[in-house]
Amino acid sequence: MKKGIHPENYRVVAFKDMSNGDIFLMRSTVETKETIEVDGVEYPLAKVEISRTSHPYYTGKMKLVDSAGRIDKFMKKYAKYQKK
Repeated sequence: MKKGIHPENYRVVAFKDMSNGDIFLMRSTVETKETIEVDGVEYPLAKVEISRTSHPYYTGKMKLVDSAGRIDKFMKKYAKYQKK
């Protein structure tokens, strides 16, 4: 590795998956304003929207998006504006 291009301020940070509440610890340089206590130790907290515990690729569970229902809802809402 090249010298002097990598950050020196690595520390243990708690990452919280906001979709399922899972918390995992990892070394990072991410800037945080919040902290959280895990097993009696206080860590900086970084909130993430998706992680390995909630991503469909890792869990094997795909979320079905009701696109047909959304289209029908749109058509009903704007039916009065259609040209005749």
